[in-house]
Amino acid sequence: MSAAYFITGTDTDVGKTTVAAGLLHAARLAGRSTAAGKPVASGCQVTSKGLRNADALALLAECSLPLTYAEVNPVAFEPAIAPHLAAREAGVPLTVQSLLKPMQQILARQADFTLIEGAGGWRVPLADQANLSDLATALKLPVILVVGVRLGCISHALLTAEAIARDGLPLAGWVANIIDPKTSRLEENLATLAERLPAPCLGRVPKLKHAGADAVAEYLQLDLLD
Repeated sequence: MSAAYFITGTDTDVGKTTVAAGLLHAARLAGRSTAAGKPVASGCQVTSKGLRNADALALLAECSLPLTYAEVNPVAFEPAIAPHLAAREAGVPLTVQSLLKPMQQILARQADFTLIEGAGGWRVPLADQANLSDLATALKLPVILVVGVRLGCISHALLTAEAIARDGLPLAGWVANIIDPKTSRLEENLATLAERLPAPCLGRVPKLKHAGADAVAEYLQLDLLD
């Protein structure tokens, strides 16, 4: 039975890709086929094969289905700026419709476990008044929220969960990614998140020296999504 999720974060640089790659790796260890999509990525490197994004490459490396880079990351921009600004500078229309079809094609591959990863937080602007969250809504995917655990994360997490619910999507689970292990009252903060977020905690990822997908997978519980 195939399962698919949209993975978002409380902010940019909170470890969405680190957790997504870990989840995909955990699924592979469980004998499940995997696929992933990163519909839009900015901050890409120029290579002989075209623009390449480190996050998209990390996801591609954990896909067991034979996907190409262009399938995983159909829209890529070189500047490390907000995608809608990069798109505007490049003269590329960044709309929900332009991202929807390539992500639907990945979902149509019917992998046992598929993740579509957003960019930044939940309300990342696209063209006009659209947001990347509108893509998640169009795909009708349950959401996994990566909480970057540091000072202020409780408000960010609860506001994001409220926005996801307001958009009509279920929060399937959340992951505590410990960005700042020296966060004051860390355990109390994690307990508050567990009490207030309306979904199971899929794991607590400590600050790792080498946060490879295999290392991260050890801290995640995929069975809580079933």
